[in-house]
Amino acid sequence: MKKQRIRKAVFPAAGLGTRFLPATKAIPKEMLPVVDKPIIQYAVEEAVAAGCEQIIIITGRGKTVIEDHFDISFELEHQLASRGKNDLLVLAREISSLVQIAYVRQKEALGLGHAVLMARDLIGDEPFAVILPDDVIDAQQPCLRQMIEVFDEVQASILATQVVEGPAISSYGVLDCTPLEKNPRIMEVKNLVEKPKQDKAPSKNAIIGRYILTPRIFDVLEKTQLGAGNEIQLTDGIRSLLQYEKVYGYSFAGKRYDAGDKLGFLQATVQFALERDDLGPEFRAWLKKLSL
Repeated sequence: MKKQRIRKAVFPAAGLGTRFLPATKAIPKEMLPVVDKPIIQYAVEEAVAAGCEQIIIITGRGKTVIEDHFDISFELEHQLASRGKNDLLVLAREISSLVQIAYVRQKEALGLGHAVLMARDLIGDEPFAVILPDDVIDAQQPCLRQMIEVFDEVQASILATQVVEGPAISSYGVLDCTPLEKNPRIMEVKNLVEKPKQDKAPSKNAIIGRYILTPRIFDVLEKTQLGAGNEIQLTDGIRSLLQYEKVYGYSFAGKRYDAGDKLGFLQATVQFALERDDLGPEFRAWLKKLSL
C-alpha cells in the first residue's frame, strides 16, 4: 500500500476572539501582531516549512482582513517601489506568495469539529493537518514537520501533546495513553477526556493545537452529537475515531505559547522580540533596566 503524505492544512479562524476585546471588536484575533507579524502568519509559515502545499482557512463574518493580508496589495507594492523601499517590497511580496490559500466560510459558530468538517470538500480523501493559530510554537524544527515525520512512520492520526502540571490541566483535552517502547515521545491513545478535573485527569498529556487527521474523521464528525457549549467538539470526534483506527499522541520538541490568552500573547511577544537580531540586544538591555 502506497504511503500517504500530508499536503494540506486546515486553519480554523472563525472565532470571535472575545478574550481580546476591545481590540478584537474590529480586528480578528488572528491578525493581532506578535512583534510585527500576525499570529496566523506564524502558523501558516510553519505549515509551509513542513511541506504543506495548500492552506484552507475557515473564516467567519468580519474576517476578510485575513484574506487581504495574504493577497497581493498592488497599491502598497507600487508605493513601496516608487519610494525605493525595496526591502519592504520584498517582504510584502513574500507574504502573498507563501502558499496557495483557499477560504471557507463557517456561517454558524458550531465548534472546532464543525470548522474542520467545513473543509471536507477541499480536503477530499487524504490525510491532512489542522493548526490552531492561537498556539504559537517556537521550535528549532517546526512542530508540524516533527508530526509529519511521525505520520510517515505510523500512517495514522496524530495529536500534538505536552505535559501540563497542576490545575491548569482542566483547561485542556487530556490523553489516556501509553508511550511506545521504541520512542516514548509517541503515545498510543486509548481515550480522550475533555477538560477533566485535576484528580480525574488520565494523564498530564494535554492536547495542543496541532493535529494530523485521516479523512475518516469527516464521517465521524458528521455523526457526532452536539457536546460542550452546544457545539460539535473535535475531541468527541477523535474519541469516536478510536473505534475504527489507531490514534497517537506526540510530545513535540519546542516551546508553545497560548497567544489566544493575554498572558501567553505577551510572553510570546517578549520571547520572539528577544530572538530577533534587529531588536533583541536593545530590547534585552531595556528589560534589564526595569525595576521588576
